[in-house]
Amino acid sequence: MKKTDKSQTAEPLMSNKHAIASGAIAGVVAMGLLAGAGEAVAAKKGFEKCAGIVKAGKNDCGNSRHGCSGQAAKDKLADEWLYVPNGTCKKIAGASIFVKKKK
Repeated sequence: MKKTDKSQTAEPLMSNKHAIASGAIAGVVAMGLLAGAGEAVAAKKGFEKCAGIVKAGKNDCGNSRHGCSGQAAKDKLADEWLYVPNGTCKKIAGASIFVKKKK
């Protein structure tokens, strides 16, 4: 019978374990980043939603046409908004405080 060299089989197993561990760590980090991003858009203390000043693709959150940030189709749409420090929106020409329309 031929003996197998254990060093030849151990290396691929260690590589697989390393890859799995790396993937698991990357997944945990990604989930943490996504959780933080959701909080940032939910409500920012000391900021207000300012509408009518957003450049296309630079909005902070969704509206009646879409549900995500970064999807404003055109510049300066009245229902696209972004967060600005409190008191700033009233100083910008063409801007207004965003108020969600009731259905």
